[in-house]
Amino acid sequence: MTPRLARTLLLSACAAGPLAAAEKVPEAALEEARKASSELVTGVRSELLKAIDASGPLRAIVVCKYTVPEIASALSRKYGARVTRVSLTPRNPSLGWGDAWEQKVLMDFDERVARGEKAEALEHAEVVVEPAGRYLRYMKALPMQSPCMHCHGPVEQISEPIRQQLAHDYPHDKATGLALGRVRGAVTFKKPL
Repeated sequence: MTPRLARTLLLSACAAGPLAAAEKVPEAALEEARKASSELVTGVRSELLKAIDASGPLRAIVVCKYTVPEIASALSRKYGARVTRVSLTPRNPSLGWGDAWEQKVLMDFDERVARGEKAEALEHAEVVVEPAGRYLRYMKALPMQSPCMHCHGPVEQISEPIRQQLAHDYPHDKATGLALGRVRGAVTFKKPL
């Protein structure tokens, strides 16, 4: 770059004014997102543990396939937001694949865990402007926990009946091979402001 071009770019940048700062996330909206996320995690955990206790881990597949989307849908209606779970390795790509913003946050969560942060402590919130308007976007990481290992752990550690059911129900499954403490995915909350 020539000195003249560098000076022209610098003057253009100064004339344009300072870069816009990120919009502060409204505290009430953030608390609502946290509450909705917590309700989803609590509801899903409760249903999964009941199913595992009553019928074993194979029943958890049915809960995740049918009950979890119902819980997410009910919470979405309750909060007037999109409340669901997403992952970089979805079991059901039509329901669990995140949009570009969610994928970026999930990759950041993975990097932070690789640097030593605890997955259960990770969250991210920001106000995002999209063509349809302004939104609060919030994500809370879902760490791999012991009950999750029955269906999401290393393939060689998943029982044969569960492997067969997963292959039948989810032919494009990418949600295995995960280790305890890693990020399984995240709860995502998106609401117009």
